[in-house]
Amino acid sequence: MLSFIKISNYALIERAELEFGPGFNVVTGESGAGKSILMGAVELLLGGRVDRSVVRTGADRCEVTGCFDVPPHLVKVIAGLLMEAGIPFDPAQPELQLRRVIGASSVRNFINDTPVSARLLGSIGEQLIDLHGANEQLSLLVPARQLDMLDRYAGTDEPRALCAKLCDDLAALRAERDEFNRNLPDEAEVSRLELLLEDIDKIDPAPGEDEELSAKHKLGSNSRQVLETAGYLTNALTESENSLADQLGSVYRQLLNLSRIDEKLTEKLLLDCDTIQESINALSSDISDLASRVDLDAEALAAIENRLSDIFTLKRRYGPSLEQVLDARDEARKRLKDFTDARKHREEFDQREKELEAELKTAAETLSKLRRKAAEKFAREVQGKLGAIGFARCILAVDFSEIPPCPSGMDRIEFMFSANAGENSQPLRRIASSGELSRLMLALKTVLADADAIPVVVFDEIDSNIGGETANRVGDELKNLGRHRQILCISHQAQVAARADRHYCVVKHTEKGRTYSESIRLDENGRELEIARMLGGGESALIHARSILTAR
Repeated sequence: MLSFIKISNYALIERAELEFGPGFNVVTGESGAGKSILMGAVELLLGGRVDRSVVRTGADRCEVTGCFDVPPHLVKVIAGLLMEAGIPFDPAQPELQLRRVIGASSVRNFINDTPVSARLLGSIGEQLIDLHGANEQLSLLVPARQLDMLDRYAGTDEPRALCAKLCDDLAALRAERDEFNRNLPDEAEVSRLELLLEDIDKIDPAPGEDEELSAKHKLGSNSRQVLETAGYLTNALTESENSLADQLGSVYRQLLNLSRIDEKLTEKLLLDCDTIQESINALSSDISDLASRVDLDAEALAAIENRLSDIFTLKRRYGPSLEQVLDARDEARKRLKDFTDARKHREEFDQREKELEAELKTAAETLSKLRRKAAEKFAREVQGKLGAIGFARCILAVDFSEIPPCPSGMDRIEFMFSANAGENSQPLRRIASSGELSRLMLALKTVLADADAIPVVVFDEIDSNIGGETANRVGDELKNLGRHRQILCISHQAQVAARADRHYCVVKHTEKGRTYSESIRLDENGRELEIARMLGGGESALIHARSILTAR
C-alpha cells in the first residue's frame, strides 16, 4: 500500500503531502488544477522517464518521495531484489521508501536512502503499483499489448523468457556462422597462405632465436679482442708472477707473522684474506670460461651469419619482429585448417541450428498451450466484469493465429469484441469507442490485478467518456476492487467519486503572481461541495450530491 507521498517543487506543486489509506482513494478537481501532475509524480516513483522541465520555476530541484507498506505476499520478492542489489531490508519491518531527486543536470534515485539506478527503482515499483495512464487504453488496440496482458494473466514469464533466450541463442549462432563464412579464405588466399607456411617452415625459426644468434655473432666477430682481453685479465689475476693472487699471498704471509704476536689481532683479517683469494680465483676461472665460449672458427661464424640472414628475410616479409613472423605462421595454419575443415564446421553449425530450432518450437508450443488454456477463462472473467459495468450482453473472445516462433512464442492474438447482442465479434481495434475502451480497460485491469495481486492500482481518468448508470457501475466496481487492494483514481465522475473511501481534491490558486496547486483531503462537508461542483453546481446539485453520498 502507498501510505504516504511527499512532493516538492514539481510543476505547479510547491509542496504537497498526502496520506493515502487502504481501499478506494479518489482524486478530483477542476480541469488544469494539477490532478495529472499528481499522477505524474507517482509515475516518477516507478522509474519513469524524467523531463527536467517539471522542476518548478525558481527552484533548483524537485523531489518526490513515496512510502510503501509491503504486503506479506511480496516481502520475499522485494527482499530478494534489494538483497541482490546490496540494499538493506528487514522483512520483519516491511516498509519501503522510494525517492527521486531531479536537479538541473542530474537525477538521483533512492530506495531507503540508498542510491540506486532508475532500472532498479522501476523493478521495485512495478511489483508495488500497476499504473493505468490516461492514454494507455490506446495501447489496448495493439495485438502485442493484448498478448502481454494474456501472458500476465496466465503467468507465462518463464516459458516466454525461454523462447526469448532461445531466439537470442539462434541469432548469436547465425551471426557466428556468417562471420565464419565471411572470414574463410578463398582459393587465392589459400595459395598465398600455403606459400607463407612453406617459406617460414623451411627456416623454422625458434622464438627468440634471432636475439640469441645476434649475441653469439657479436661475440664471435670480436673473438680476438675478447680472447686478448681475457688473457690479460687472467694473467693479472692469477697467472703472472706478480698477479693479484701472488700479491695477496704476500699479504697473507705478513698477517700470519703478526698472528704469532697476537692471534686474536689478525684472526678476522686472515679470514677476509681467504675470502678475497677465493673471489680472485673464481673471477679468473669465469673469464677463462668466457674465452672458451667465444673461440669460434670461421666456419661456425659463417653459419651463424647465414642463419641470421634467413631469419632477417622472414622478418622483412612477415615481421618486422620474429614474434610477428611466428604469429603469421600460426594464423596461416589456423585459417588453412578452417578452410580444410569448413564442411565439418558448416555441418556443426547446421546441426546446432536444427537443435535450437527444435527447442524453440517445443518451448513455443508449451507457451501456446498455456495461453490457450488460460485464454477462455481470461475472456470469461473479463466479460463478467464488463457485464457489471454496463455491457450485460457483450462478448469477448481471444482469437489465436500461428506465426513462426519468435521471442514472444508462436502466437498472434487479437481480442474479439461485440458490445451488443446479435452483433458479430470483430477485432477490438476496429469497433471499440473511447467509452467502451475505458470500461474494457477497467475490466482488464481488475482481472489482471486479481491474477497477480499487485497491491496498488492507479487509474488516471478510467471513467472518461462514460456517465449515468454506467458511471454508477464503474464506481461500484472500483469500490469492490478496493476491498482487496489499494486503488488510487483520478476521476471526473461524481458517481465514481461518491463511492470512494477517501476523497482528495486538487485546487489551483494564484498568489503574488505565482500559480500553486494543492491537494486536500476532504471531510464529509467538503465532499458534498466537491461532488455538487462535479454535478454542475447550484442547490439542486448539492441535494443530488447528498443523495448519492447517502446511497453509496
